[in-house]
Amino acid sequence: MELKSSNPAFGKTFEGSAVHAGYGQTMTISGTANKAGILMLIVAFSASWVWNQFFDTRDISSVSGYMMLGGIGGFIAAMVTIFKKEWSAATAPAYAVLEGMFLGGFSAMMELRFPGIAIEAVALTFGTCFCLLLAYRSGLIRASEKFTMGIVAATGGIAVVYFASMVLGFFGVQIPGIFGNGPVGIVFSLVVVVIAALNLILDFAVIEEGARMGAPKYMEWYSAFGLMVTLVWLYLEMVRLLSKLRDERR
Repeated sequence: MELKSSNPAFGKTFEGSAVHAGYGQTMTISGTANKAGILMLIVAFSASWVWNQFFDTRDISSVSGYMMLGGIGGFIAAMVTIFKKEWSAATAPAYAVLEGMFLGGFSAMMELRFPGIAIEAVALTFGTCFCLLLAYRSGLIRASEKFTMGIVAATGGIAVVYFASMVLGFFGVQIPGIFGNGPVGIVFSLVVVVIAALNLILDFAVIEEGARMGAPKYMEWYSAFGLMVTLVWLYLEMVRLLSKLRDERR
């Protein structure tokens, strides 16, 4: 079976001429894990710096510039990484720095409104990742063809809903229910969190396939970047879900 992921960073990553396997040093799972750890540390340091800037002043204007730079710059760095995989040793850390700036500001603002939400979301994100990795390695969950097709289709559906919401928002129209704090909104966010989490299984499978195929060494950085993209999405959805749950209890 040809492995695919709904993660845009992993779309056809190892297919055909996308990478040239078998030349020089090759990608390994342990090497990818090490580089993913490095990227996570970079995100953490960058986010912590912006977080501290915000809580020194508790003024959104003190971090809004960093958030904008991180959001736009992170998107550009991600696009460059996706289209120039061989540059990923430089562009993936750049993405991590920029994404950390955005996440630091976003998390600090949410923390001010919902104390403790950031650490809860971080713990749930990495706890989920660890549990799914154990389930994948033990064979409890496998990236079968039907599983892959289902997750890719569900992720595509979520992307369509978010895109439609963004377009409608320009005209002052909101999709009722699913983005609110009521039961429908909470269930929607819970479904999105589950789909985001299950995307990790597809990422693990694609990384494993790359190592098996003998992809070039720089693909370790690229694969670590791809995994980071999914983790960032999962974290943001965790924050969204937790914020809805807290609003519902008020």
